[in-house]
Amino acid sequence: VNRLDPGEDYVVNVQSGKKPYWAGDDADEPLFTRVNERELQRPTYKTFIALLDNYSAECGDDEVITRTESAEIWAFLKAVYQTAPMQFAHKYMAANSDGEVPSDPAEFLQLLKKIWFDLYFRERGGRPDSSGFEHVFVGEIKEKNGEKEVSGFHNWVQFYLSEKRGEVNYKGYIKPRSRSDAETNADDQILTLQFEWHGVEKKVGTSFIGVSPEFEMALYTICFLVGQEQNTIELDTGDDCFELNCRCYKMARDKIGTSFVEASAHWEE
Repeated sequence: VNRLDPGEDYVVNVQSGKKPYWAGDDADEPLFTRVNERELQRPTYKTFIALLDNYSAECGDDEVITRTESAEIWAFLKAVYQTAPMQFAHKYMAANSDGEVPSDPAEFLQLLKKIWFDLYFRERGGRPDSSGFEHVFVGEIKEKNGEKEVSGFHNWVQFYLSEKRGEVNYKGYIKPRSRSDAETNADDQILTLQFEWHGVEKKVGTSFIGVSPEFEMALYTICFLVGQEQNTIELDTGDDCFELNCRCYKMARDKIGTSFVEASAHWEE
């Protein structure tokens, strides 16, 4: 298991809950109190982090993949493919895709590269300014109805590193519906957050906390390639159970536009 353990490898301070439409900052402190950064030197974390500074946050800014960045992409994909979650995902998808997911490892890596990293434009007539990986794991800033908003940005490592640099202001958590008296606390490995990134707000964003890059990529890839636009998942983390809706949408015909989870229910065992 390549995930980090709450309370051991990292500590979060969830502070106050709020409704998505509540204005104001209900969290005086950062979300992450500490992270053992030695754990981020594991191969998939290290190669994942190397990708995070390859993108411009603003939608509409041209993205260009340099030779160095291309090498970083392949280093990450090869590291991810060596892990149990992606090995399981590959076998499952190859067996359940009517031939659309190749069983050959090299061909499968090419498919992963295409759906996650090939560039496309988010607005008709625009220039290549986005990819599935950038949107889901790094985040983007777009303009909607004359106002800027954060789009994507569903990864806890990116959140932690951005918060550490002073680029993220955590504003509180959004509590999912509960089947019991389950409380949102520092042990939860699914959190729905409100925050600002580069001074621009994201009203609601759900992230796994402490999980590995390969777990998220495997889950989202399964839902995208052999699932539906909306996929109901029940996740048992040991102390807590969550009912999740994993949502996946296409862009540019056959590439990931976005993929993320929504927490629809939370209860304790």
